[in-house]
Amino acid sequence: MIQVSNLSKSFGGQLLFENISFTVAKGEKLGLVGRNGSGKSTLFKMILGVELYDEGSIQFPNHYKVASLDQHISFSKESVLEECVQSLKEEEKFDHYKVEKILFGLGFEKDDLNKSPNNFSGGYQVRINLAKALLGDPDLLLLDEPTNYLDIVSLRWLRRFLQAFSGEVVIITHNREFMDSFVTHTMGINRNGIRKVKGGTRKLYEQVELEDENYENTRQNQEKKKKELERFIERFGAKASKASQAQARVKQLNKMESLSKREDESTMGLNFQYAGFSAKTLKDIEDIKFGYTKDEILFENLSFSIGKNDRIGIIGKNGKGKSTLLNVISGELNSLSGVISQHEAIKTGHFGQTNIQRLCLSNTIVQEISSTNETLGQTKVRQICGSMMFTGELADKRVEVLSGGERSRVLLGKILAESSNMLLLDEPTNHLDMDSIEILGEAIRDYPGALVMVTHDENLLHKLVNKLIVFRKSGAEVFLGTYQDFLNKIGWDEEEQVSKKESSKKQLTKKEKTQIKQDKVKALSPLRKKIQSCEDTIEELEKTIEICNSLLIAASDSGDSDSIIENDKKIKESHQQIEDLFIDLEALSDELQTKEEAFDLLLG
Repeated sequence: MIQVSNLSKSFGGQLLFENISFTVAKGEKLGLVGRNGSGKSTLFKMILGVELYDEGSIQFPNHYKVASLDQHISFSKESVLEECVQSLKEEEKFDHYKVEKILFGLGFEKDDLNKSPNNFSGGYQVRINLAKALLGDPDLLLLDEPTNYLDIVSLRWLRRFLQAFSGEVVIITHNREFMDSFVTHTMGINRNGIRKVKGGTRKLYEQVELEDENYENTRQNQEKKKKELERFIERFGAKASKASQAQARVKQLNKMESLSKREDESTMGLNFQYAGFSAKTLKDIEDIKFGYTKDEILFENLSFSIGKNDRIGIIGKNGKGKSTLLNVISGELNSLSGVISQHEAIKTGHFGQTNIQRLCLSNTIVQEISSTNETLGQTKVRQICGSMMFTGELADKRVEVLSGGERSRVLLGKILAESSNMLLLDEPTNHLDMDSIEILGEAIRDYPGALVMVTHDENLLHKLVNKLIVFRKSGAEVFLGTYQDFLNKIGWDEEEQVSKKESSKKQLTKKEKTQIKQDKVKALSPLRKKIQSCEDTIEELEKTIEICNSLLIAASDSGDSDSIIENDKKIKESHQQIEDLFIDLEALSDELQTKEEAFDLLLG
């Protein structure tokens, strides 16, 4: 059990939390939620010991191992496989299949294992760090926004991994559906305090809402009572017959605790403006093809239409062309072949990473939103700024000083500033907290126009889309139906074999599992000893070669021909023995891996 007691933390006069206490019991999987800036990541850093707290204590059991997702990129090995093997226990250093299983689950291919980790994108480098954390066999996993860098297939794999993980987990993620799928408890940082409940996020938010409602009712009743007491004192305080009663009420009034009105926490206020559209179809896409090089075609022979009420989700693994397709649909990129035709009355609102990068850094938020629609008055522009949580002076901040999440909100504000009949949204939930994602989802649901959206958020897919463009191993294809229809009828390629294996297994009894584990130890221990013996012998022979080489140099300098012949012979014999031992070692390692995989397959 981890025990956090009376913890307090402030930054530059801003109080994050005060006197918070909680425990993480054995086997608990805890979701940590709260608004952006509430102190979630800071709490993680304090648990890891890299951030000091002002007051309180954090206590761990003896020999308790904590692993976290490190956002800092620093690699020491020449290949992805070697980098991740470092995280295995000493006795598991040859169990490369464990590393491969994690890496494949996180979206790496077999050919990637021998590539340098420095050659991958930032997102995939964070995945390598995630693999290292998962491979370390920790007692506690601290995961801060692991879903930011994962595609939908990897997200589904990670969910299954965390569901099966036997240790403790504390996770921060904006993906509510993902968090609720495996947590046993949810903990929220709210109004500088903390609350922990058993169950998912819905139960926590219901309790917080009920607490705020009860607080406000108590405050209003108290204010009402105070006013009644003040009226009585004012009316009868001067009358001798009522003086004692008035004095008693003065004492009662002085004893009453004063409850201040709680400020409403800032929330986004999204309302996409709709430009009317009478025709049935906004765009027709016929037989399009695109690739950045002739040898790497991302999609081809792709045809579909975008009707005025269509809700299309573009889904698949990262790097397959989802965002590129959205940019081809928008006209930012030209297809290599095929035809895209559109209605003359089409008006598009496009949220994409390239659009965020094109924000004018020297503009204020007000200026940036005004530049989208110069017919809007300052009052309307500031209303839009306020709906994006930039109220008052905050709206006068320059874009260059904003965080990634704040810049995303500015771009959403620009889309709100103009009316549209088709929304093109590329991962619009990135950098938003849970409440903002809920509000965005409701705004998209209420929008009467067409939607084409790239997202890995399965909750949004279930709620919003009625047609899919799926990037799979065979390329991009159109699926006419909901996301649940897709899962039921087709499913993901990567999960097909896993589900077949799982469905064919029978459940083992506790006694059977114990027997298999005992058999595993009995079968593998001799192999591990032989491997260790080979390694020790190789090490001794390498030392012999080193000594013989020194003697050979000395004999050569002195002209001792007998010593030269003797040491040369020993060196050649030692090299041959090492070569033979490496052959034996490779065979033993392969046998160990095969047997270990067989036992693990039996155990499930």
